[in-house]
Amino acid sequence: MKAIRVHAFGSPEVLKLEEISDLAPGPGQIVVRIRAAGVNPVETYIRSGIYGARQFPYTPGSDAGGIIESVGLGVAANPGDRVSVTGSLTGSYAQLALCTAMQVFPLPENLSFAQGAAIGVPYGTACRALFTRGGATAGETVLVHGASGGVGTASVQLARHAGLRVIGTASTDRGRQLVRDQGAEHVLDHSDKNYLQQLMDLTNGRGVDLILEMLANVNLGKDLTVLAKRGRVVVIGSRGPVEINSRDTMSRDADIRGMSLAHADERERVMMYMRMGTQFAAGTLKPIVGQEIPLAEAPRAHEAVMKSGSHGKIVLVP
Repeated sequence: MKAIRVHAFGSPEVLKLEEISDLAPGPGQIVVRIRAAGVNPVETYIRSGIYGARQFPYTPGSDAGGIIESVGLGVAANPGDRVSVTGSLTGSYAQLALCTAMQVFPLPENLSFAQGAAIGVPYGTACRALFTRGGATAGETVLVHGASGGVGTASVQLARHAGLRVIGTASTDRGRQLVRDQGAEHVLDHSDKNYLQQLMDLTNGRGVDLILEMLANVNLGKDLTVLAKRGRVVVIGSRGPVEINSRDTMSRDADIRGMSLAHADERERVMMYMRMGTQFAAGTLKPIVGQEIPLAEAPRAHEAVMKSGSHGKIVLVP
C-alpha cells in the first residue's frame, strides 16, 4: 500500500509518499481502506518536532473516512461498512489504516467520505472545548475566535444546536459568509482594529460568557477584556507565548482554561462521538470540507492548513 512516511523532523518536505506493507488486524482491531484523510494543525506541530520525540519512520494522521477492509476477532463490524475514523494505530495519511474498534464509528449515508474525515479532531475538539472544559449552557453567548476553519465551523454548529448565542470571527468575506451559514448570529472581521468594540456593542457592554480561542498567542490578552463576569476562555490553539494583564481576570472572576483532545479518556471519546453521530445522521451537524488534495501532495496540505483565512477542513485523497 502507499502511505506518507516521515523519517525525521522538519519542514513539510519531509512528508514522503512510499510503498509499505499492507496491514492485517489483530484481536479487537480493524483495517480501514481510507477514502479521505483529515489534515489537522497538530500534525504539522508533530512533524516539525514541537511535540517532542517520535519513533521514526511514522505515518501522520488520525482522522479519516473510509470502508472497513477487514476485522480481527471480537469486532462487531463488517467489511464493507462505511466508517469515520477518529484515531489510528498506524496513521491515516495512507491507503489503509489500522485502528482499534473504539476508534471507528459508523459514517451516515448522508455524509461523504471527505466529511467523515472532517469529524474526529474538529468535532471532538469543539465538543470538548464547549462543554467539558467550557461548561457552556443554553442561553449563554459564545465567541468563536477564528470560526471559519474545521474546528471553528464545528464549534458554531454545536453551539447553535445547544441553544447558545454565537458570535464568530473570520478574516475574509468568504470565511465570514461560511460562519454565517453555519448559524452564527453575528460575524466580525478580526482583522478590523475595531472589532472588539463592535463585539461589546453587540452585547450591550456586557461581554461574552465563553470564548473559544484558536490563536491564543495573538488574542488571549484581548479576549480577557471582552469577557462577562465569570466568563471563560478555552485555549484550543496557540503558536507561542503571550503577555496578559492578570487584572483583567480579577475584575471579572474570569477563567483561562487549557484544552487538549488527547486528554479525553476512551469512555469520554466514545460517548462524545456516539452522541454526535445521531446529530450527523439527522443532518443537524454537517462537516464543511474546504479542500481535497491528493495524498502525494501532503506537503502542500501541511502548508495550507497553517495559513490564515482557513475555510473548512482540508482532506487528503489517496
